[in-house]
Amino acid sequence: MKCSSETRSSYDAASATRRSVRLAPNVPVRLLAGALCAGTLGLSSRLAAQDNYEIQVYAAETVAPRTTMVEVHSNFTIEGRTAEEDGLWPTDHAEHETLEITQGITDWFETGFYVFTSARSGQGWQWVGDHIRPRVQVPPSWKWPVGLSLSMEVGYQRPTVSPDIWTWEIRPIVDKQLGPWYFAVNPALERTLVGPDASKGLEFSPAAQVGYDLSHFVNVAAEYYASLGSIQGFDPIEEQQHQLFGVVNLNFGAAWEFNAGLGEGFTRGTDHLIAKMILGHRFAW
Repeated sequence: MKCSSETRSSYDAASATRRSVRLAPNVPVRLLAGALCAGTLGLSSRLAAQDNYEIQVYAAETVAPRTTMVEVHSNFTIEGRTAEEDGLWPTDHAEHETLEITQGITDWFETGFYVFTSARSGQGWQWVGDHIRPRVQVPPSWKWPVGLSLSMEVGYQRPTVSPDIWTWEIRPIVDKQLGPWYFAVNPALERTLVGPDASKGLEFSPAAQVGYDLSHFVNVAAEYYASLGSIQGFDPIEEQQHQLFGVVNLNFGAAWEFNAGLGEGFTRGTDHLIAKMILGHRFAW
């Protein structure tokens, strides 16, 4: 259901910040606007882990033990599906608000919980669904040359949002900081447990990020999200989902996370323009 990037910058205070789905001829202008307009606040009709409720590329680092991370994901679809299709709500001008609460348990294990909501003219404020996401990482004490973790997410979404009401995702996460540059790759696999796509088996939904520190305070990045279809045979290109975001990450201190940007879609199966913002805070107990 996340249309989920978690990322990290070179400075420690923002290293968890980047725990953070469509391209037209004028996309460079829109991406630049998304990267510069920090004040602005998914991919498929089904609610997978990379949908326009939580648009985030995950970083390998987990939340520290005895720490709770609270994040609010605010995503507004500027140009999306304007009519109801097969009983699914339109996405055009929909505001999606997601509450994510992640508890660090050990230096290698955390568990996250999501509450997804949607608001749109004529529909009011609607509860969409809930997911739970345990995650493990290679402990920092092992001193591996790259960050590596594995996320498992399962959850329910209402049939007015997705015909696939129960879904499961396994998300490997690899990242690396090289000077001012940051790289993260999430080659996620998704599976419908209850719904019409259950017969498809595992589907491939990769995400990636490349970021650069302009200063200790400002990092800019490109985030890419896709949903290609079953690993047994990808969907036709017009039914696939491809989205590119230009984002800015601001370092307000080690306890804070801020990510905002603008994304445009490549294909007919993707909402065409989405603005997003993530605001998070860590509480140490």
